[in-house]
Amino acid sequence: MESDCRIPVACCRPRVLVLHALFWGLVSLRVFGAALLSEEKTPAVRPVVAPCWLQEEFVVTAVCSQCNAFQTKSWSACGQTGYVERVNCTKSNRDEYKSCRSAVMEEHLFWKFEAAMLALMVVFAVLVVVRQRWLDRLASEKVRRQIESI
Repeated sequence: MESDCRIPVACCRPRVLVLHALFWGLVSLRVFGAALLSEEKTPAVRPVVAPCWLQEEFVVTAVCSQCNAFQTKSWSACGQTGYVERVNCTKSNRDEYKSCRSAVMEEHLFWKFEAAMLALMVVFAVLVVVRQRWLDRLASEKVRRQIESI
């Protein structure tokens, strides 16, 4: 009686093994490369002043709006989310810009996520059907061989 818990011969071919090694090598290179690139570089000695809205109460004077190309490059608040709102700190009476999350952006990200999950569901459903048909064919061949051997 043969065991059903074998690695298929197709998985041990040199071409398949090279493809697996290449794939996992690229994945690990991408992960480790991203980790190395994200390390903080020591900036020139420049005192960082905390924004007033972190230290005191504030009032939003302009609603959350998308930054234009110039603002994205020049304002640090625009760099985080691409959206900014104007706030007025109550104690110091200073106007500053604060990064914010837009409802439109959140909805767009939600639908992007939903589309990606739907695409993955379709891909894996097709894979399940293909694999099931392949296993059914293998089982029927095995039964056919057993009947022929009798």
